[in-house]
Amino acid sequence: MENAPDPDFWRTRRVLVTGGRGFLGQAVLDRLAAGGATSVVAPTSADYDLRDRSAVAALFADVLPDLVIHLAARVGGIGANMARPADLYLDNLLMGTYVLDEARLCDTPKTVMVGTICSYPKFTPVPFQESSLWEGYPEETNAPYGIAKLAQLVQLQANREQYGQSAVYLMPTNLYGPRDKFHPAVSHVIPALIKKAVDAKESGADHMVVWGTGSASREFLFVDDAADGIVLAAERYDDGDPVNLGASRELPIRDLVEIIVKLVGYEGEVVWDDSKPDGQPRRGVDATRARERFGFVASTPFDEGLRLTLDWYLANREEAESRPF
Repeated sequence: MENAPDPDFWRTRRVLVTGGRGFLGQAVLDRLAAGGATSVVAPTSADYDLRDRSAVAALFADVLPDLVIHLAARVGGIGANMARPADLYLDNLLMGTYVLDEARLCDTPKTVMVGTICSYPKFTPVPFQESSLWEGYPEETNAPYGIAKLAQLVQLQANREQYGQSAVYLMPTNLYGPRDKFHPAVSHVIPALIKKAVDAKESGADHMVVWGTGSASREFLFVDDAADGIVLAAERYDDGDPVNLGASRELPIRDLVEIIVKLVGYEGEVVWDDSKPDGQPRRGVDATRARERFGFVASTPFDEGLRLTLDWYLANREEAESRPF
């Protein structure tokens, strides 16, 4: 199977995308349009507050979707996770719970719930396999967000068993790409490092400080590849088993910093602040299930994805660095 959507499938369905104005959401909307979807609704949080049960009910009554892709989330990097753990837990728990249950109450034919790699236990063997999800507690700074999202897997599986609800659960690994968030309060590792390196180069600084020791590793998935996986799963997958979306490529943070510094052209010293946390020690997923169940294989080379991300950032600084909330 190829990563190409079936236009006949998409042109006959009214699709509701929550979080469609976000980083991943915009990529999914682009992929839906390219795949032939002609009826897609992507409201903003100002239109419908998904933390409010009555607002979610109104949204479904207004849209009457045939398919829901739930991407809406409140997210951030390690700093945001440490500063606002209660907000990240409750907001994500309520949004996912209400969207999934309203889809059940409305007999929505299909719902795609997008979780997070942060739900895995802190010391999960690498590559992460979906069977390891319940083998320990998540890394502490990720736990409130990760557990809130994982609750939707439990709800989804219970609903499938009791009500026969058609819903699936996907877990993308760390995303990066154009239109990411570069504001320090919410940025993840790649946009944070790109901004730090660009700022250091432009200011002529003789060094730049990076959090942690550099010993942790991450796997990165280009946002357009993640969108491909979500659209393919919506079209082809219907089972209660969670599915990783990844690129099968684990990279130490120290190596990532070297790549970004070289790409940006910064020639100063990199100083590691080991008083700051590294986060989860290792992160890399086994993407076998996605390939076998619905034919998803990530296709964007990492160097190409980084170049596209940097180019977008340099051309869209004001938008990239705006505070999203």
